[in-house]
Amino acid sequence: MNKIIRNKPEMIDFVGIRVRHFTTISFDQVLGELRARVGGTFTKNKELLNIESETREEFEKRVEKYVGPSGFMLFSEIDHGSWIKKFGINRRMLRWILGNPLIAITMIQHDYTSGLFVPIDLLLAENDDGVGCNVTYAVPSSLIMFEKNPELRSAAEILDAKFESLVSEAMATRE
Repeated sequence: MNKIIRNKPEMIDFVGIRVRHFTTISFDQVLGELRARVGGTFTKNKELLNIESETREEFEKRVEKYVGPSGFMLFSEIDHGSWIKKFGINRRMLRWILGNPLIAITMIQHDYTSGLFVPIDLLLAENDDGVGCNVTYAVPSSLIMFEKNPELRSAAEILDAKFESLVSEAMATRE
């Protein structure tokens, strides 16, 4: 028999911070730079997170095979640009879900609800004027942190810096 612990759900207000980087560099070039820094698509390798019989060390070694130079791997790619055309919106736009279980655990071990915000979402879109593109994301720590928890804050801020570095490097002007 299921037992209800509370009659009302707990509601927690929080404010996230959204960052948008703009560049005149082409969508294709930024996408290529991101792909060069992020490991292979995870959806083709679903078994990675579903192995129960291996040790922690074996899991860590297997994860490291999929991680790119940025320390992240791509879990999923959603091509919004392909379907929004049906509604008269002509804009290239990709949503990525990316992360790293070995980074995620540094936060989840301090607050399991941080698992709601890792992996991270990134949106790559053409600019309104069609020149260049932009990358939009929510600062992970702004979503994860709503209570005082120094260990969680430290881990989330490391993730913030690592993710910002990925985006900044991918969007840097090349001579």
